[in-house]
Amino acid sequence: MMTTIKQATEEKRGVAPFLLKPWFSPRVWGRRNLRPWYEETGTQERVGEAWLTGPECVVESGELAGRTMASLQSELGGEFPLLVKMLFPAEKLSVQVHPDDAQAQAMGQARGKTECWYVLEAEPGATVALGLKPGVGTAEVAAAVADGTLEAKMVWVPVKVGDMLFVDAGTVHAIGPGVVLLETQQTSDITFRLYDYGRPRELHLEQGLAVMKTKTAAGKVAPWEMDGFTRLIEEQYFIVDRFELEEMEPLTLTAVGSSCLVGLEGTIAVITPGDEVELLPGQAVVIPAGVEVIVEAEDGGTFMRCVSPVA
Repeated sequence: MMTTIKQATEEKRGVAPFLLKPWFSPRVWGRRNLRPWYEETGTQERVGEAWLTGPECVVESGELAGRTMASLQSELGGEFPLLVKMLFPAEKLSVQVHPDDAQAQAMGQARGKTECWYVLEAEPGATVALGLKPGVGTAEVAAAVADGTLEAKMVWVPVKVGDMLFVDAGTVHAIGPGVVLLETQQTSDITFRLYDYGRPRELHLEQGLAVMKTKTAAGKVAPWEMDGFTRLIEEQYFIVDRFELEEMEPLTLTAVGSSCLVGLEGTIAVITPGDEVELLPGQAVVIPAGVEVIVEAEDGGTFMRCVSPVA
């Protein structure tokens, strides 16, 4: 691993941490008002997702300002491996499923889509669907799609602020309204829509049935306390931690693997020699592998660290 880290550091030498502008994705189930996270979205359409590290996101700081993430592969040693989003459902999301790496690669895609959700806001009674009830297989799913009863075949999980949920590839899943989620996932947008409550959007039943699994590891993940932070999840494709900063308490972090910091509360200063980036709630700062930063907040603050582990 040490050799890999050294090589990654050399490849990214000179690339300082940089701030990204969120890219807002219109969705029929989204909201027009994303406050308090965002004052404006630049569109009158309903926005369902704010992509914080997506390929369309534009750099807002440093020498790379004005460049998109998609254009930075040579500087970063390849495509950034994590797509981090905020989700704003005003209505139910479709029932959907994603392929795993092997299934996606058989389709000519680079990778599958395993993800996790951290609950930032939740109204009383808010739920998400994670997987199928016992005894429900492909035949039962197909029949339930046809007669409009698929929701009843799924496991609905109540959620509250602070919950972390793992959603591995192959899990049939859905998100209900009344929540705001921070999603960390493999950089992939392969989605097979199984059911959409009668909305006039394309379904992908054949593809979805082919990649769905009747049993998966999806579910709530219990946090555990580390030295100075809370580990929320540690899986093959990502590690997500939450940090609570006291007033003017500097914290040193070294990126082992490509990572980003996501602001949740307060104004966070991300400092490297000769450079400082200001991180606000709903924004992400990309930290190239091997780069050490000092993080502090004058009035305290909260941020997440999303890491792609080094192979």
